[in-house]
Amino acid sequence: MRIGTLSKRTGVSVRMLRYYEGEGLLTPERTGAGYRDYTPLDEDIVRRIRTLGAAGMTLPVIREFLPCALAGRGAFEPCDELRQTLRRHIAQVDERITELAKSRSLLESILATM
Repeated sequence: MRIGTLSKRTGVSVRMLRYYEGEGLLTPERTGAGYRDYTPLDEDIVRRIRTLGAAGMTLPVIREFLPCALAGRGAFEPCDELRQTLRRHIAQVDERITELAKSRSLLESILATM
């Protein structure tokens, strides 16, 4: 499939798909005319990238853990390194939640005194 089709099917812009390619996350074949030719596997990869990105992971982390993904399912294999990274990431999110709750409480108290 061409890049425009992949973009529509995944909701990822053409520009971002090219960026993923430049970062080595996607390696589409080329047609005789030089057009990118993506496969259903590439579509799965883009969906995994989006899943991890939506969870707040950076592209270097995503690049490291794409091999842990189960082909065709959008799920991930039990990969110890990925588990550890996910646990660390969850702890960081929990810290941010705590800080945001403190900020919210402070804002509420300021508003209450006005």
